[in-house]
Amino acid sequence: MKNMCDHLGISVSDNEICSVRRVAKMNEASDRPRNILLTLSSERQRDNFISAYRRFNRSNGSNPLNSTHLGIQGDSKQIYLAEHMSPECKELHAATRKKAKSLSYKYVWAKYGRVYVRKNDATPPLYIKDMDFLNSLV
Repeated sequence: MKNMCDHLGISVSDNEICSVRRVAKMNEASDRPRNILLTLSSERQRDNFISAYRRFNRSNGSNPLNSTHLGIQGDSKQIYLAEHMSPECKELHAATRKKAKSLSYKYVWAKYGRVYVRKNDATPPLYIKDMDFLNSLV
């Protein structure tokens, strides 16, 4: 994690890292490695970390953050970084992405454990509270 922070150009001291651990796979048959969960001391530090990751990937569009950037041997694998969500929130986010695609919504995102959609740039965002609210979208 410290190597990734250095590569992204942000500073995270040891006392700002509360824990680093792997989490169980939701799909045991998947060949992807288990996720790594990094807990930082504040939401602001987490948001800075995620925005540094996004800035890096935007500025290196043809070569986003991957394992070779961090000096990991073997095939180059892209590294994804996102806010950690509960399994229920992940399920709602996935269902929302699917529904939004069928209804031609332009944006779907999750922030602070909540899922939002927006039809286009001119419409306000909608907070998707649960599956019932999602099913009522037109």
